Amino acid sequence: MWIRIVSAAARLGLAAVWLISGWIKFSDPTQTVVAVRAYQLLPADLVRPVAAVLPMVELVLGLLLLAGLAVRPAAVASGVVLVVLIGAIVSAWTRGLSIDCGCFGGGGVAEGIDGGDYAREIARDVGFLALSVWLTVFPRTPLALGPRSRAALRTNSDPGGRVKPDNSPINEGQHS
Repeated sequence: MWIRIVSAAARLGLAAVWLISGWIKFSDPTQTVVAVRAYQLLPADLVRPVAAVLPMVELVLGLLLLAGLAVRPAAVASGVVLVVLIGAIVSAWTRGLSIDCGCFGGGGVAEGIDGGDYAREIARDVGFLALSVWLTVFPRTPLALGPRSRAALRTNSDPGGRVKPDNSPINEGQHS
């Protein structure tokens, strides 16, 4: 039972992260372009498309997790996105760039950014990645709409949310 509670908290927490960060980026597309450009990782032709697609991906992941639809695939996709974002932050740090990550709005070249700022951003995103990994392993939660994401209502389930067959005669090969 406690695993389902942790999974529900992880699902709703990660949904909130994606919905908030995605909405902030979606609401200010110009600033999102500035943030993506500041990383200096993409050719100029790809900055605008990535800045346009990233908020949509975040919003879709947030909505899927909030509704409890395709929780495991959404968690895996979240993990992939987070690994890419962590890699971008590490890259900016190692190349000596001084940028605000733009993860929750803003972003771009910024003065006074140091290793501690980058370390905190990476630690935060590793925490979000841990939620993704948890949901990949334990995707079933109460109040999820997806049939493969919904926790079983029966009490004879294992901690991972998979329903164990009951010991009724039909399951023991005794057909009537």
